[in-house]
Amino acid sequence: MKRADGIEIKKTDPMYKIATYIMRERTDSMNTITLDIPLEPIQDYINKKRKEGVAISHMAVILAAYLQTVAEFPMLNRFVVNSKIFARNELAVGMVVLKGSIFDHGTMSKMYFKPDNTIFEVNDIINKYVSDNRTENPDNPTEKIMDILLKVPGVMPIGVAILKWMDKHHLLPKAVVDMSPFHMSLGITNLASIRTGAIHHHCYNFGTTSVFIAMGMPHDVLKKVGDEITAERCIPLGVVMDERICSGSYFALAFRKLKRLLKNPELLEQKPEVLPDPELPQKKK
Repeated sequence: MKRADGIEIKKTDPMYKIATYIMRERTDSMNTITLDIPLEPIQDYINKKRKEGVAISHMAVILAAYLQTVAEFPMLNRFVVNSKIFARNELAVGMVVLKGSIFDHGTMSKMYFKPDNTIFEVNDIINKYVSDNRTENPDNPTEKIMDILLKVPGVMPIGVAILKWMDKHHLLPKAVVDMSPFHMSLGITNLASIRTGAIHHHCYNFGTTSVFIAMGMPHDVLKKVGDEITAERCIPLGVVMDERICSGSYFALAFRKLKRLLKNPELLEQKPEVLPDPELPQKKK
């Protein structure tokens, strides 16, 4: 079965097929973890690039590392709808952008990436996305669909019910998927920008979001070095995962890879090898 945003995984571990029937909703299957990422290697890399005339954000480093992790661990880009597991055919990332001060409302749509994007490409896409969404009248497809649903009194509950039914039966057209803030590979938010700690943000039941990452304000993490206890400045990442898309050991290996990349951000300047989803039929050469 195909959807506008993915292809069904038909041959997979029976345990995961059964799990999709036992845990019907995404809120039933959310696992959470906080990853403390050492700040020093990231900050040193950002400072180095700034001296070279290239302004790179912390968000760009984190996101580029995640995308290159997906290149090696493509099962992270799966999703579950109506007890069926799909491999997503795009790499879409949703992020809220504040219009101005922290008291202004935010807007959210999606950025589209390739798993082999370098950090410079990721940085450029983020900068354009933020700039476009902070304009007076942003060309934001998410806000367009909300305006349509809110224009006529009483249309919202009916419209949402229809969209949910269509999504459940894999009938949402690509144009609607593109406008929806709930159909994405990853939701990410930078809570450090409003000076707060990392949270564990829910993955919505509606849509296809399987992973959500919230960056918080840097904090000190105690660690033992030899016989001494030292404090290491870290960026906390609150990560929420839909456990039905892959095994716990797969998630663990993926996040180990993520940490290695964030410890050595220079690696993000090179294009990684992109692996296909291991359980999708491979095209014959």
